[in-house]
Amino acid sequence: MSEEKKKGLDGRLLRRIISYLEPYKIWVGVAFITVLVVAFLGPLRPKLVQITIDQDIVTGDLEGLRNMIMLLFGILVAEGLLSFVNAYLTQWIGQQAIYDLRTKLYRHIQRQSLRFFDTTPIGRLITRVTSDVESLSQVLSAGVVTILGDLFKLIFISWFMFSLNWELALLTLAVMPLMVYATFWFKRKVRVAYRETRTQVARLNSFLQEHISGMKIVQLFGREEEEMNRFKAINDEHRQAHIRTIFYYALFFPLVDLVATIALGLVIWFGGLNAMQGTLTLGVLIAFIQYARQFFEPIRNLSDQFNTLQSAMAGAERIFDLLDSDSSIPEEESPVDFKSVDGRIEFRNVWFSYDPKIDSEDDEADWILRDVSFSVNPGQSLAIVGATGAGKSTVINLLLRFYDIQRGSILVDGVDITSISLADLRSHIGLVLQDVFLFSGTIRDNITLRNDEITDERMKRAAASIGASAFIERFSAQYDYEVRERGMSLSHGQRQLLSFVRALVYAPRILVLDEATSSVDTETEEAIQNALERLMKDRTSVAIAHRLSTIQHADKILVMHRGQVRESGSHQELISQDGLYRKLYELQYQEQKALA
Repeated sequence: MSEEKKKGLDGRLLRRIISYLEPYKIWVGVAFITVLVVAFLGPLRPKLVQITIDQDIVTGDLEGLRNMIMLLFGILVAEGLLSFVNAYLTQWIGQQAIYDLRTKLYRHIQRQSLRFFDTTPIGRLITRVTSDVESLSQVLSAGVVTILGDLFKLIFISWFMFSLNWELALLTLAVMPLMVYATFWFKRKVRVAYRETRTQVARLNSFLQEHISGMKIVQLFGREEEEMNRFKAINDEHRQAHIRTIFYYALFFPLVDLVATIALGLVIWFGGLNAMQGTLTLGVLIAFIQYARQFFEPIRNLSDQFNTLQSAMAGAERIFDLLDSDSSIPEEESPVDFKSVDGRIEFRNVWFSYDPKIDSEDDEADWILRDVSFSVNPGQSLAIVGATGAGKSTVINLLLRFYDIQRGSILVDGVDITSISLADLRSHIGLVLQDVFLFSGTIRDNITLRNDEITDERMKRAAASIGASAFIERFSAQYDYEVRERGMSLSHGQRQLLSFVRALVYAPRILVLDEATSSVDTETEEAIQNALERLMKDRTSVAIAHRLSTIQHADKILVMHRGQVRESGSHQELISQDGLYRKLYELQYQEQKALA
């Protein structure tokens, strides 16, 4: 988006930000009424002081002076109480709106396809959900109401000044052209500075997220100093961007104070001369001195709010860009009822590329799968083998509809998966990956994913059937044992066993294993294989295997090469064909023999 377009979106962005206050419009109305009353009571005090001086003090009316003092005291108390109510109420409204926006943003991120996460740095998303949303907090809380209150305060002050003496009022306003010019200059400069600051914050977060997660590699290869230099460079650009913002901020507010002082000096000079000549009362002069001070206070506040608004605009641009870019998997408005599943899987002439723009069968195109067709009957076991990059894992991603294919169709029980809701489709498929991801929390939380429908009995039965209960029950806390971030308190084999339990506790009709046993020791692999023989019974299973010894008993084996199915059959059938499978098998056999 160009700078010109972004500048033109100010009003639209502000309206969109304010729209998050819509559910709380009644409370916003109450807050506005309180701030309106406070905006009136402030300018009322100098008027009462003028009346007190000219009508009570000059005439010696002690009773009138006493009554006016009590009235002024009452106004100050009321102003303080209303200010407290307004401050609490506006902050409460703002935090409710921020909660709604952050929830909406996280839900939007959850809905995105894996293609979105392939191209979007995680640190940038964290910035959007945290600091960018937080930058809107002040606008959604006190910002909008305070701006309106300050504007009305200016109106009330101007009205009181003109009602007292129009000449002094015009003299006070004579410095406004300079103030308007300074404000527009400040607006133009600080908007660019804040946008750059938000960009640098996102860069910093992305770098930290990536390099802290990959610290093992940094330390292994001794790249600490080099990565520190990169961090210093990014951190320095962030610092410079922030300092530019502070520069404009530091320049503008002294300028406002200077203009206010000039206006006050003009009032004292001109009003003092008139007072000495008897054409202006002392009460009016003192009131105007107070008004001259009060008049620029809301202008300073408005400038400060405008400063906050610029920061919010920079964050809002990024938040709404994210909300407006939807790469989620499309779903039918009326999906097929898919509560009961037998488990038949069929790929029909499937073409797929991770580049969504490709939509031709050009052999030179970057296709991952090329005209792939196969089927698996309910209860059968299918194994997919092939060299790295052959498209094995892509088959799994497409079956679970993490990505949509460009051509062909994928069916489960004869129903095209695009006609099934994602929740229904994935609820019938259990997936176990080679790279196991565990969350911070207990073993129970990681198995059930906090699903209250899964009972402890069901969880323990699944763990026992896999063989995971043996190591879980050795912990003193057993299923309440705390798993640290990414499961680092467990061995790789233990994490792998937990991933099996997590997949199977939901009793899926289709079981998918993506090289799930390739990174475990021989003893753990043997335990898993024994458990899988029982668990695969009466279930359709699809296994991607690196070790061919683990899939010899599969009902059907697909051999993939460069995105195509080159061979298909049982282990014995493929061995007898003297093709790719046999070459892969003999190569692994020779490697194992050499290691022995």
